Amino acid sequence: MTSTKPYLLRAIFEWAEENGLTPQVLVNAEVRGVEVPEAHVVDGQIVLNISSSAVRLHVMDNECLSFSARFSGVEHDLFLPMDSIMAIFARENSQGIFFEEGGDDLEPDPDRDALAPPKKAEPTPIKGNNSKSSHLKVIK
Repeated sequence: MTSTKPYLLRAIFEWAEENGLTPQVLVNAEVRGVEVPEAHVVDGQIVLNISSSAVRLHVMDNECLSFSARFSGVEHDLFLPMDSIMAIFARENSQGIFFEEGGDDLEPDPDRDALAPPKKAEPTPIKGNNSKSSHLKVIK
């Protein structure tokens, strides 16, 4: 079964754009295949504004997110394999989704008791977010 991650990414992107918000992605820059300006990576991560007004979108499919953006006035082509995207959220209110690392939200967990209710995901704060708590949820 295909991952729901790219579909959720596109949905939150569209929701943010339609509501005049700025969609941003939190990226693990250490994942193989990631192409981002290294000078802007902090602690192995980078937050990128992917709004239509900030980037020229090339691809947003089930495999990757690829676009051109300017950093310090210089245009760069960025490539983000879907596995590298850790979260998508609106800059203005931090609403969005935090994806569980390495997991697909629809993969069954063989160790989980089939009769046990699912555990509730707790909000996970994003580094550098000045708000007291995040509205982002872990997707399992």
